[in-house]
Amino acid sequence: MSAQQVLVLPDRSTLVADVAEYLQRTPRQLPSRLLYDGLGSALFDAICHLPWYRVTRAETALLAKHGRQMLEGLPRPLGVAELGCGNGEKLAVLLGHSHDQVQRVQLIDISAAALEHASQRLASSGLPVTTFESTYEEGLNRLSAWRGRTPWLVLCLGSNIGNFDPPAARAFLQRIRRSLRLGDALLLGIDLVKPERELLQAYDDPLQVTAAFNRNLLVRLNRELGATFELDGFRHRAVWHARERRVEMHLVSTRRQVVRIGAANLELTFEPDDWIWTESSYKWDVDAVREEGVAAGFRAAGQWVEHEGGFALTRFVVTGAE
Repeated sequence: MSAQQVLVLPDRSTLVADVAEYLQRTPRQLPSRLLYDGLGSALFDAICHLPWYRVTRAETALLAKHGRQMLEGLPRPLGVAELGCGNGEKLAVLLGHSHDQVQRVQLIDISAAALEHASQRLASSGLPVTTFESTYEEGLNRLSAWRGRTPWLVLCLGSNIGNFDPPAARAFLQRIRRSLRLGDALLLGIDLVKPERELLQAYDDPLQVTAAFNRNLLVRLNRELGATFELDGFRHRAVWHARERRVEMHLVSTRRQVVRIGAANLELTFEPDDWIWTESSYKWDVDAVREEGVAAGFRAAGQWVEHEGGFALTRFVVTGAE
């Protein structure tokens, strides 16, 4: 099996404009999607194997144990589209329960490396696979345009929705709902609130793999946009905000320094302890995710919780008038 690949990424001028805009905000920010170049994707795969980051193991265990139930009652044949597929490991586990129910697969990810790895992992399934190197939104647009008459199950696993703040998460669920039709479904993964110490170890691990993942963003900007970030000038920091239920990742300046980004014609001055906000990861509870899905126009149709790892998968279906 060979995957059909479709490139729908924004052009370089859009990337330059985004970086310039976010770095001139207060506080300075960079979109978390920029973390996932080839090396960033490989580092994230390594994070998923760390003992302190339990999301992947907990979710994979749920899919292995309950995957058949997650597919029960859905139409046959069925298409499956995954938003942020990563290396395809979890999708492969779910497809192991499909017993010829799934007819085709679409993978949507901003990382070309992730799409390649996922396609290779799914090769043994014999299913036709289309890959979209794109944002979630553009991938959903393509799904709506190319779906044909096949009912679809959309997967948003790994707590990817946690990268959206609450209003954006609500809008994202509504966006997914608008792309679906009667008989379609959504399987949504959420990372649950845990004790602060566990969360901080997950995002600032003792082996400093997550620190390398975060600082690689500066390497990428140096390579692709002609920036002059010095790696020893920034350290990784993870912060838990209990009221917002949010872990933040920062890159913190260790000294006074001036950074230039040639492609953006931008010059930035950093004082000691100035920081760039690179990622947010919101944590949920099981009742809230059901409520948000229903508010977006879905009906909740099953929820599976891995209590030790603090993770949940919820299935939503599209019912009623279109």
